[in-house]
This record gives sequence, structure tokens and C-alpha cells, in this order.
Amino acid sequence: MLKRALSRKRKMRCDGVKPACQQCVRAKKVDGCLYDDGKGKTRTQLLRENIERLEQRIRELEDPEYTSPSVVLHDPHFHRRSESSSSSLAGSPASTGFSAPHSPFPPSATNSPQSSWIQGVPSPSPTPFSDAYHTDQQPTIELAQMLVDIFSSHRHQCLLGLHMGRLRESFTRPLMEQHHPCLTNAIFLWACYVSRPGPLSEHESHYLNRSLEALSDALQYNNRVLDVIQASCLLSVYFLSNGRALEGSYHATAAASLAIQCGLHGVMMNRPMFETTGAISSFKLEPPKDAIQQGERILTFWQVFALDRCWSVVLQKPVTIPDGPEGYSSIVMPWPQDMDDYVSGQIDDFHSFSTARSFFDGQVSNLGGGFSPLALRVKASALFQHAHLLASNWDQRRRLNPANYLQSSDDYAALALSSAFTDDFQTVEHTIARFLSTLIPVHQLDATMPDDKHAYIAIHTLAHAAMIHLYYPFGNEDPVSYEKCLRAARCCVSIVKHIADTDYEFLDPIVGPCWTCAVDTLIRELNVIESSWPLVSSADVRNDIGTLLYAMTNLGSRFPLLGYSVANVQKRLSIL
Repeated sequence: MLKRALSRKRKMRCDGVKPACQQCVRAKKVDGCLYDDGKGKTRTQLLRENIERLEQRIRELEDPEYTSPSVVLHDPHFHRRSESSSSSLAGSPASTGFSAPHSPFPPSATNSPQSSWIQGVPSPSPTPFSDAYHTDQQPTIELAQMLVDIFSSHRHQCLLGLHMGRLRESFTRPLMEQHHPCLTNAIFLWACYVSRPGPLSEHESHYLNRSLEALSDALQYNNRVLDVIQASCLLSVYFLSNGRALEGSYHATAAASLAIQCGLHGVMMNRPMFETTGAISSFKLEPPKDAIQQGERILTFWQVFALDRCWSVVLQKPVTIPDGPEGYSSIVMPWPQDMDDYVSGQIDDFHSFSTARSFFDGQVSNLGGGFSPLALRVKASALFQHAHLLASNWDQRRRLNPANYLQSSDDYAALALSSAFTDDFQTVEHTIARFLSTLIPVHQLDATMPDDKHAYIAIHTLAHAAMIHLYYPFGNEDPVSYEKCLRAARCCVSIVKHIADTDYEFLDPIVGPCWTCAVDTLIRELNVIESSWPLVSSADVRNDIGTLLYAMTNLGSRFPLLGYSVANVQKRLSIL
């Protein structure tokens, strides 16, 4: 019908009289008089182009062998005629964000490649409904909500901080009012993933591909950056837990970089976000609509932070999110709270804390808030990475300059005690010990709610793994370090003994690498025992290794990441 209407309009010749042509006056459609005045496209022209695009898309869908024209001809004079209208796109949300008035180059240089990049050639806004996201390719409301319900009980495994009720309700709204498909498909992916080996898991690759394809589309919109960050986190943990380290590392780094770029680490401060001199414009988040949305932003930052801190240790790479003493490198955020607190409007303001660095200054009990399970999980992540970094830096310096270090254990211990390194080392050790004292004891975990129990298993495990990382490099030379490292490994064993078989499918994937470092410590102890004289029974150590190996095998059936670690441990045990 629309096409017929346009055909009728083509038969009515326009005489160009302003403000309305005679044809429209006689037809009593003065308000609808739109004709080409040489300054831009009319609404009719835009509608025609839209119809042509839709018809071409239909032909492509109906005939897989159909190939759209590769060359599109344009009016060579059109750019000059529409210059005034197209230049306004530079300030639109979907534009590159560059505009000519801010160009540092003189007008005479406007035709150079550099100035073209700086100014940004205005381009049309991206089509809101990209071809890849037609509504007929989206799951039904009922299916989407069912997948969200499946994912909801597993969201703590990837630390996603979204209000589940709002997420479910969003699928009843128009597509452009929903979360971007990059995020929703990542959530659907996880719903299929945690359903292994059920029939729903057969759709894993479909939702994975859909989420990956949607990321490039989402990056065209500033107001979709949170969806991109959250989706990247979900994809990263998915890849990492499946042993696909390169892809997991890529998405973790992308999420962390975007979080810093949009100023998510200072979301409570309303400070300028990513503003520099020159032509580059600011990249800011819109103000949150309410306390729940503000809470989701806080939770999203800490989701990225925990991912960055924990898996940088596993992947042996530097962290992406800095935490300097001031400026853009400082994290000025309240610790994450439970979603119920945000629903009730109870948000800690930034005056109740300094930065995350205060956690390592012995101010654990002085910080406002910070004792929700998620906040404790974040603190454990920070301890885990900080302990690993401190010990590995010391060990690396010793490897690079062996002549500067004495070889006997007594001289080595004296050297360590006399160094400035010792102060940092003792501070981290003291912080870990104080942190552990604030946690629910392991023997009381069975009395907690399931979600809290699963969170505390990860928190306890990360804290003891931090102690192992801190002391492991010194264990061969220093008996005290050896014993502290061994004690922490045995604490990991005691935690495993409180894990029921039904708990494994809800555990945080990061506990797997933590168990691996605990097993390494116990195998070192087994080597010492079985090479000593007189002979000492190694039954207790072998039982502890067996307990951890059972847990790793059980978790490995859900997260293939641990498959290699289990095989490696079994190979090492077969040699002993």
C-alpha cells in the first residue's frame, strides 16, 4: 500500500511553489508537501530507499544464491547539496564523535588523510534494526524468559550484576528498548552452557555466534557500552572456563579497557570521562535513571575488576585496570552491594570510602560497607592478584640477577628480612589473615543459603590461594614460608570437604586454577616426604591430593578448563 501511495505521488508533478505546491493545495495536503529543494532528501525519498533496502533483503532471504549489487552509483553532486544536513550528524550519538570545528589542522589541510581521520567523515547513523537482528530471528518472549530463568541461578558464576526482574520484563518491550542482542545472546549462551549435557546445550554455538556477531553492531552506539562490557565479561568467562585462553583473554581485556574508557571506575564521582585535548570528544555514560541502574553500573565495574584481577594471574598477563593513588588511574567506587540494597535505594556514596587501594593499607575494617558476598569476592580477587604479583616480581628479580642473592637459606632469609620488599610482603600477608578472619568459618557454610555458600567457597579458596602464591617461591629456601604455603593448601582441602556433589554445577570457575596451585604445593610435600630418610608415611598427603583431584575432576566435567590440569596431576603422581 505504501508503494502504491508513492506511485500516485510520482504522477502528481510538483510546481515547486512555496510553502506548498498547487497539487498539494488542491488535494488539501498542505502539511504533507515535501519536495526536493536541493538541500537534502525528502521523506518520500527516504521511504523509497528504505523500501528498496527491504525488498533487496527479502530477495536475499528468499534466494540464498542471490547476490546484491556490489557497486552502488551515487549522484556526484549530492554531497555538496546535502552538506548542511549531513554535517549535523557529527553530533549525533551514533557518529564518530569527531567534528570539524575541533580540528587542530588549518583549513588548507582539510583534504589531507590526517585531517580526514581527525575530523571524521560524517556517515549516516547505523540502522537501528540491523539486518542481523530482525525480530523474526529473535527467540520468543516465552523462550527468552525461560533462558533467563535458567541463567539466573548461575549468574554468580560470572558475576553478572543485572536486575533479573527487569531483564525478564524487558523482552516484552520493543526491540530497541531491550538490552542489545550482544548481551541477551551471551545470557542465552550461558543458559545453554550450564544445561550441559541436556538438549538445550545443542544451541550453544548458535547463541555464541549471535553474540559475537552482535558486538560489532553494539559498538556503534554509545548508549550500548554497558551491554558490550557485560557481554564481553560473559563471553570471556565462557571461553576461559572452556580452556580457550586466547579468546577469553581478548574479551576480558576488551571489557576492562572499555570500562576504564567510559569512566565506569569513577561512576559515583561525576568526573569527566575520557576527555582529552584536541579533536577527540568525550566518551560519557548517560546519567542513571534510578538507583537500580546506578547499582547495575557499580556491579558491572566490579564484575570487570574481579575478572581482570583473577584471570590475569591464571593467564600470566598484566592487569588492564590500574589502581593508582590519584587521577584516572584511581578506583573511586563503593564496594558492591546486594541487588536488594539497590532496589531499596540504599547505595553507599563515595564519601564512605577512599579507593580500592585502601584495602591494602590495613583499612579493611574501616571501610564503609564492603561485606556483601560480592564485595568479599572482589576483595579476595584483589588479594589473589596482588599476592601473585608481589611474589613473582621478587622471584623474577632474583632469576635475572642471581649473583646479587646469597644461596644459603639463612643468608637468603636475612637478605629478605633486610629488604624493603619485606614491608610490602608482610602487609599483604597481614591483610590476607585479617580478611580471612572476617569470613564465615568454613564449617558453618552448610548452614548458609545456597548462593551464599557457593560465593563463600570461592572467597575462602581465593584467599588461601593468595597465601600460596605469596609464599610458594620462597618455600624451597625458607622453612617458615614452606609451612605457611602447605597450611594454606590444606585449608583448600578442608573447603572441598564441605562441597556437596550438587554444589559443583554452581561453583565459580576460578576455584579450579586455585585448586591446581594447592595440588602443586601438596605434590611438592609428597616429593619431600618420599625422598626423606627415615621413611615417613605419605598417606595423609596422598589423601589430600586425592580429595582435590576428585574435586577438580568433578568441576572439570562442567568446565573443560580443568581437563589439562587433572591429566597433568595424574601424570605427575604416576611418576612418584
